[in-house]
Amino acid sequence: QVQLVESGGGLVQTGGSLRLSCAASGRTFSRYAMGWFRQAPGKEREFVGCIIWSGSSTYYADSVKGRFTISRDNAKNTVYLQMDSLKPEDTAVYFCGASSIFPLSTWPDYDYWGQGTQVTVSS
Repeated sequence: QVQLVESGGGLVQTGGSLRLSCAASGRTFSRYAMGWFRQAPGKEREFVGCIIWSGSSTYYADSVKGRFTISRDNAKNTVYLQMDSLKPEDTAVYFCGASSIFPLSTWPDYDYWGQGTQVTVSS
């Protein structure tokens, strides 16, 4: 069992940056690949990116490639999403998920989810 808690969301202006964190409970965190997704009002949950269990490989959606960076610290049971050059279309609730498969961009196939954190980018 893995429990995930996201934090770090907030309001930021266009072009700004935010770093989201996803803290995991349980000793098996390092066995899971971790993914970030987002969901805007009235839209489907969208894949953002994911990172392999060791942190040595990442995979991103084209919409965020070059602007967002995923990293993890297995000693702290935490995965991060650094978001730079934010745009209004990045506004959404951001979720982290844990998966035994990497890479994995389909949200229903993730094993565990956090409750999400709101990111709002003002124009």
